[in-house]
Amino acid sequence: AKQIERSLLGGDIGFSGGDSDEAEMSTYQRLKVKVHDELKNHFRPEFLNRLDEIIVFKHLTKPEVREISELEFKKTLKRCDERGITVSLTDRFKTLVVDEGFDPVYGARPLRRAVMRLLEDKLAESFLNDPTVEGEYIICDLDKNGEVVVLRHEPDPE
Repeated sequence: AKQIERSLLGGDIGFSGGDSDEAEMSTYQRLKVKVHDELKNHFRPEFLNRLDEIIVFKHLTKPEVREISELEFKKTLKRCDERGITVSLTDRFKTLVVDEGFDPVYGARPLRRAVMRLLEDKLAESFLNDPTVEGEYIICDLDKNGEVVVLRHEPDPE
């Protein structure tokens, strides 16, 4: 049986950022040593000896969070598409979600919450106020005050 334990110990150590892959790897190795030292200071040796492996993850960068956001958007857009509803997201909207969901210490978890709050909740509110019609086209954007707006366009009657 495998068990995975997570800790944010050493999360405040961070990376200073290197100019090359070699410098980044060297920084990563130093970070690993610091994190392992932090673990030794925090946990008893008996506990650490029970662990088969300790993996140190690098903090996510904003471009990486942007890539993850696209995957999260696709999940929601696919669910809408399966119901015959096309949803488009403007670049301004996507940037807002990434900005609000970016936290290098906590990884992608705040991003998921931002997607839920700014996209899924806003769509759900709109759908509850006015049920959707198959073939409907929806755009999620920001108004002049930077607030999320859901613009809905019903299909042309045939």
